[in-house]
Amino acid sequence: MTDVNAYLETESKLNPSPRPVFDRLPKYAAGKPPVAVEGLEQFKLSSNENPWGPVPEVADILSQFDTVHRYPDPLSTRLRGVLGEHLGVDPEDIVTGGGSLGALIQILSTFAGAQDDGKKDEVIYAWRSFEAYPICVGLAGAESIQVPNKADGSHDLEAMLAAITEHTRVILLCTPNNPTGPALTEIQVRDFLEKVPSHVVVVIDEAYFEFCSASEIPEGEEPPVNGLDIYPDYTNVVVLRTFSKAQGLAGLRVGYSISHPEITQYLRVAATPFAVTSLAEEAAIASVKHHDVVMDRVRHLVSERERVKKALEDLGWWIPETRANFVWLALGEHSPEFARRAEEVALSVRAFGTEGVRVSIGEDEANTRFISLCQNFEHGPKKP
Repeated sequence: MTDVNAYLETESKLNPSPRPVFDRLPKYAAGKPPVAVEGLEQFKLSSNENPWGPVPEVADILSQFDTVHRYPDPLSTRLRGVLGEHLGVDPEDIVTGGGSLGALIQILSTFAGAQDDGKKDEVIYAWRSFEAYPICVGLAGAESIQVPNKADGSHDLEAMLAAITEHTRVILLCTPNNPTGPALTEIQVRDFLEKVPSHVVVVIDEAYFEFCSASEIPEGEEPPVNGLDIYPDYTNVVVLRTFSKAQGLAGLRVGYSISHPEITQYLRVAATPFAVTSLAEEAAIASVKHHDVVMDRVRHLVSERERVKKALEDLGWWIPETRANFVWLALGEHSPEFARRAEEVALSVRAFGTEGVRVSIGEDEANTRFISLCQNFEHGPKKP
C-alpha cells in the first residue's frame, strides 16, 4: 500500500495531459473581426460568411421559435424529407450534422483512425485546403497525407492518386477549394474515381456549391462538378453540403452528407445525438422552401466576386479562378503586411502565414474598399 500511496501522491501533483497527438495538431484560427477605425464602417471579410444573413422568411422562424426546452429530432426527419424532395434524392441517403464539419467528423470517426494493431489509417487531401482537415484527421487517430496544390491553387489529382497506399481509407476533395478557389469538374472527378480503390471513401466537400451553380461558365469550359450527379454511381462517394454559406446560417450549425446505405448505416451510429437543434432544422427547412430568394442573394455575391476579380486583374494582379464566395491573393511573404494594411481601413481579411490571403466577398461597399486597398498595395501577386 505504501507504493500505491506514493504513486497517488505523486500523480495528484501533475496536471491532466492530453493525448500525444495534440502536440502535433495545428490550432484552428477563426477569422477575426475588423479593428475599429474612426470614421470608417467596419467590414468582416475573413470568414466566408453571407454578409446579409438568412432570408426574411428564416428571420420570421427565428423570431417565433418557442420550443427551445424540447429535444430536437435526432434524425432531422422533416429537414431530410424537404431536402430529399428539393434535391431529388432519397431522404434515407441524407445524414445531418452540426454543419458540414460535423458531418465530416462523422465520416472520419467511422472510416479512419487506428486499427487494432495500432497502425494508423491514412486520409489524403490537397494542401493548402480547409484548415480543419488536419485537426479532424488527427483527432480521429488517422494520419494526414497532404498533397500540394498545383501552382494555380487547384487539386493535383494525379499526385493524390499516386499517394494512395494500402493504408488509405478516406480521400477529401474540396471543391471549390478553400482557401484558393478553383473547383473540380465532373470529368475530372469521374476519371479520378475510376482509379480509386472501391473500399476507399471519397468525400466531395461542396460547402460552396451554390456559388458554383450561380457562376457563369465561359463557353467551351467544363462546369464545376455537382456531387449529386456523381454519388448515385459510386457506393464509396459521400457528398458534403452546408447551410452556413449561401443560406447564411453559420451560427446555427446545420449541414449534411449524402451517400448510399452502405455508408449511411454507419454514419447514423457515429452521429452526435441532437447535433442539429430544432431551431436550426426549422431555419434550414425555410431556407430550402425559399431557395429562389437564397439564390437571388447568391447571384449578387457572385456578380460582386467577378467585379472584384476583374478589378484586381486590371491592376495586373494574378487571381486564381474562383467559384466560391472569396478570392485568394498569393502574396507570399507580403501576406502579413496586406492584412495589417486592411486593418488600417477597417477591413478584416484572413492571412495564412506567409502563403497568401483569403478575402471573402462582402457588402458592396466593403468590396469597393478592398479594391481600393489593392490599388495602393505595391506587392500584387503575379502568375506563378
